[in-house]
Amino acid sequence: MLVGMASGAGGPKTAEAAGVIRIYMDGEELASDVAPYVVPKANVTMVPLAVISRGMGAVVSWDGMTKTVTIVDGPSVITMASGAKSAVVNGAEVVLGASVQARGGRIMVPLRFVGEQLGLTVVWNAADGTIALQSGAAENPGGGDGSEPDPGQDGGPITPPGSGTDALNGLRGAWISTVYNLDWPTKASAGKAELQKQEFVALLGELQGMGMNAVFVQVRPAGDAFYPSTLTPWSVALSGKQGTAPDYDPLAFMIEETHKRGMEFHAWFNPFRASVNAKLENLADNHVAKLHPEWIVNAGGILYVNPGIPEARQHIIDAIAEVANGYDVDGVHLDDYFYPSSGAFGDDAAFAQYNPDGISNKGDWRRANINAFVRQLDEAVHSKKPAIRFGISPFGVWRNKAVDASGSDTKAGVTAYDSMNADVRTWIKQGWIDYVAPQIYWSFATTAAPYGKLVDWWAQEVRGTGVDLYIGHAGHKVGGKEAGWQSAQEIVDQLRYSAQFAEVKGNLFFSAKDLRKNPLGLIEALRRYYGLAA
Repeated sequence: MLVGMASGAGGPKTAEAAGVIRIYMDGEELASDVAPYVVPKANVTMVPLAVISRGMGAVVSWDGMTKTVTIVDGPSVITMASGAKSAVVNGAEVVLGASVQARGGRIMVPLRFVGEQLGLTVVWNAADGTIALQSGAAENPGGGDGSEPDPGQDGGPITPPGSGTDALNGLRGAWISTVYNLDWPTKASAGKAELQKQEFVALLGELQGMGMNAVFVQVRPAGDAFYPSTLTPWSVALSGKQGTAPDYDPLAFMIEETHKRGMEFHAWFNPFRASVNAKLENLADNHVAKLHPEWIVNAGGILYVNPGIPEARQHIIDAIAEVANGYDVDGVHLDDYFYPSSGAFGDDAAFAQYNPDGISNKGDWRRANINAFVRQLDEAVHSKKPAIRFGISPFGVWRNKAVDASGSDTKAGVTAYDSMNADVRTWIKQGWIDYVAPQIYWSFATTAAPYGKLVDWWAQEVRGTGVDLYIGHAGHKVGGKEAGWQSAQEIVDQLRYSAQFAEVKGNLFFSAKDLRKNPLGLIEALRRYYGLAA
């Protein structure tokens, strides 16, 4: 659930001489109620937040008290504070050419930086003072160069024969994000139990109507919980204040309502993210960052539980086992929050103190820490309830072929193994997980990481292991500017392609709110594919 980490400035100084800077998105001019301008010396073009929200389709917010801008686009989150020399992109600290500014009653942000973090190509034309934002045909996942095209058959996706009927026997799930109140519950329902219940029931009904038979609900988004816990405070998303108890058990309610409809309920945990920011004053007294500050690493303004400390890993295992043993969940699900993808993580002391095998390479040591965590969590989850499904959803590229001959034929700048220290191959080969659900959030037309090549690779990786493969699909990109996402047919083509592999046992969609928006008729396309009545 990442965007590219490329940094950048903006237009050159000569833009000021041109008088008016005009901005185009795929050839269409974007209106700006405050004229864009260039920051002297930094050569950074600044634009109002409205250009980001209306032009790029991102959700933007401004906190006047902390003077912080937050930009959310699908799973990608960018935060920039006024006066700060760096931004935080999905937990990674990235240097800024110019900080957030106020002009003409509007909050201004650096255009190139934001555009590139959201996967766009930003082209400056000094001759006529224009900036072109291009979705283009060469998305750059994780900052890879994306220089080599993948033509497929006559330049298009390979669509295997057959309808979607076989998929009716597999898992069809939607991720439901609770962090930032993204999918559920809404901020308007804070502290209102009945309204939250109504919202969830309505959400289930809509998802089932699209063909979904499972939900993956984020029950521990940032060191806080959607259930009464002896280890974790109540989630801020329920009441607006972390640690405030609701007058019902949200997890028990959600499981009951999900099972009523014959759907599976999977409890989704963010394993090592402790808090989405470093504001300790907003955390409950029993939050892990306050009880065990020695376990916490501040990486780019995001607080993480240090995976290198055995006691800290055990705390998370105990928190997850609390749900697995105490609730009738069908599965325990982890996303890709292991080590931050930037690699900037202050764990030198832990590396020296907790390294009994004397591993000299920190990357290998970090991977050993995560391997130990996954193995021990597998044992804890299955010890009392062997039938529970335990799976992980890693970043969609394990390693590039250029780095490892056994990796995928891709050019991603971020990989699960090298960037997040997630040794997914070992988890599969050792049978520590029941399924793997890689986030293959790219289209067939993406050159750096084409969808087809990645499904081929993952299917081969699990073949003969007994580990099932679920494919994570980018519902949030349908209708966006990236290559290949201008039609809901892209998702249908992906489903048909993956259906040819016996190893693929299901499909997951990120996320519920994006499916509900029905971009480009996606709901109707899914209903047709799954053989449901129009």
